[in-house]
Amino acid sequence: MSAELISILVLVVVFVIATTRSINMGALAFAAAFGVGELVADLDTDKIFAGFPGDLFVVLVGVTYLFAIARANGTTDWLVHASIRLVRGRVVLIPWVMFVLTGALTAIGAVSPAAVAIVAPIALSFAARYHISPLLMGAMVVHGAQGGGFSPISIYGTIVNGIVEREKLPGNEIALFLASLVVNLVIAAVVFVLFGGLKLRNDGTVAETAPVSASASSSTVSAGAGADAKSAPTGREVDLEKDRAEDRSEEREDDTTRLNPARMATLAALVALVVAVLAFDLDAGLTSITLAVLLSTCWPEDSRNAVGQIAWPTVLLICGVLTYVGVLDEMGTIDWAGEGVSDIGVPLLSAVLLCYIGALVSAFASSVGIMGALIPLAVPFLAQGEIGAVGMVAALAVSATVVDVSPFSTNGALVLAAAPGVDRERFFRQLMMYGGIVVAVVPAVVWLALVVPDWG
Repeated sequence: MSAELISILVLVVVFVIATTRSINMGALAFAAAFGVGELVADLDTDKIFAGFPGDLFVVLVGVTYLFAIARANGTTDWLVHASIRLVRGRVVLIPWVMFVLTGALTAIGAVSPAAVAIVAPIALSFAARYHISPLLMGAMVVHGAQGGGFSPISIYGTIVNGIVEREKLPGNEIALFLASLVVNLVIAAVVFVLFGGLKLRNDGTVAETAPVSASASSSTVSAGAGADAKSAPTGREVDLEKDRAEDRSEEREDDTTRLNPARMATLAALVALVVAVLAFDLDAGLTSITLAVLLSTCWPEDSRNAVGQIAWPTVLLICGVLTYVGVLDEMGTIDWAGEGVSDIGVPLLSAVLLCYIGALVSAFASSVGIMGALIPLAVPFLAQGEIGAVGMVAALAVSATVVDVSPFSTNGALVLAAAPGVDRERFFRQLMMYGGIVVAVVPAVVWLALVVPDWG
């Protein structure tokens, strides 16, 4: 049995053990990386650690640290209230506001994880407060980011168009952008319908009132994070609860709707994070940690427990799995699989298999890295002229990015880490199941829509 096949089978075993024994998959993956790296691939420790995603580790820690402070000092409550007023009491529109916001950020040049890191904590705080499915809200944020992710001036769009030009393939920047936008928009609409989005129309009056503060109703938030849309309170019920909270203490409403120095500084920090990432191309993780430290120094009482609220189990899970994927890359497993597919000799079959490989691997690894590897692998049969290059490149790009809702990808991990008041193991399984469905369905759909018609 080849070393590459052994490494794939070990990954399957890791999944099975983590699912059946409730062991952190990241810890298992670290052990698998050590065992396969040392015993099968004969890699030294430096090469095993080369796959450790240090940048992602810093992003997860930094962003969750910063937003833990924002939750502690009430800034996220204020943002939720501002978002409610923005859509004039229509709770049903909030998921779409988050979709458009993340899409706009990535379309104008934000890296997809940076846009999700900025928007996801706000979106999921709102979801917890108003009994919106966290899976619905998280999916809307991620698919929004990917919907705008291939504009001609975006990071992903620039990278893919650059690869196409370097490989001397026919390209169409607008077609690539529209393909990703339409696919993610359709998926978002389906998710919105299936996970209770339409039922939010019944709560249209909820948003016109100030949200009940976390101190007034922490049990409501905890229950709401995992509640089914059918159990969401009506607008009248929330209005009554709001009135009771106001009767108990007018100060609680003030804490939710008014800015104080700590909240103004936190809002300035969030704006600085956006500007630093978009305008100056600074690292989102390091910038977040720096801003969080500054806020902690000025208001230590608000941030005393913030470090403990960093999503450490999620950090372990994601970093462990990606370290193992790094071992697979180092020992050539990913290239081995891709080259085996491209040697099949049936262009349409090779095309759909490459789309599936891109989706499956990207669910655990860097989307940019996968696109950079798969598009060149497609060049030999694209050169035969039997498959349109524009459609094939678009299909590969969409397949490799639409699966980023997986909890093992950067975006999915950020969504998992940002969700307040949820059963994280349950939410992790939900994201994993949803990501699995996307991996199983979307590559075939984009292959049928973009490759089979022979576009370009």
